[in-house]
Amino acid sequence: MNDHSDKRADQSQRFLFEGADIRGETVQLEGALREILGLHQYAPGVGRLLGEFLAAAVLLSTTLKFQGRLTLQARSEGQVPLIMAECDSELQIRGIARGAQEATAEQFDLLLGGGQLAITVDPLKGRRYQGVVPLGEDSLAHSLDAYFRQSEQLGTRLWLACDGQRAGGLLLQQLPAQLAQDPELRAQHWEHACTLAATLESTELLALESREVIHRLYHADPLTLFEPRPVAFQCSCSRERSLNALSALATGELEEILEERGMVEMDCEFCNAQYHFSREDLTLLLGPERGDGATVH
Repeated sequence: MNDHSDKRADQSQRFLFEGADIRGETVQLEGALREILGLHQYAPGVGRLLGEFLAAAVLLSTTLKFQGRLTLQARSEGQVPLIMAECDSELQIRGIARGAQEATAEQFDLLLGGGQLAITVDPLKGRRYQGVVPLGEDSLAHSLDAYFRQSEQLGTRLWLACDGQRAGGLLLQQLPAQLAQDPELRAQHWEHACTLAATLESTELLALESREVIHRLYHADPLTLFEPRPVAFQCSCSRERSLNALSALATGELEEILEERGMVEMDCEFCNAQYHFSREDLTLLLGPERGDGATVH
């Protein structure tokens, strides 16, 4: 495989243990993270937290076997009422922290105290799925670890880091028994992989290139490395989606906005894109009353 000269490319890289039923994934974000954080004025602690959410969303999305989108969202009673990150199957990401203008804390429990963490999977085909777990841990990574322990799925562990400029993450996940059928041997393999991963410092996760991270941890283990996949910031908003969102409003509310402002404006909180709709644009929506719905910001 070719050597990548860009040491901090926005990318995700998969690897497999050749002697154990375990897969791994690393993610590195820099340019995409700067784009997302540059759209809003977040406090340093909030920016670092959003970076971890974005890295986690990428890692978790790589576990999906279909086309769709994964959303990682937390609502809390702390200084950040809502934070969310999305990643689709093309590794296009976006994220936002809402209502965090007054947030000054650095600690996870103060930013997201008394909250809940939800993982939502939206496949293009099939049913939507959501799992929820309390944010009772001291970090996002530990909260996600607790989520997977409670969900009784295959063993899954995450390590995350962000310094406000770069974000990085590592995911390990057990695979169905193929190479090792014996439960005790599987447990030994899993403990070995996780113990080595726990020696990784946050500074290493952020500074080292993906292959260096993997080599630093598992140079003594036979691995198969796959080609890295690029990660990019891409908002999924569009004029069509904004118009669809307006269809949830009552006709009277649309009329009131048109009379007051002459047009209806829709702003995307994720990318700050603005969409303007005249009365002519809304002809099909200005029909019978449909009841109350969403509000326009």
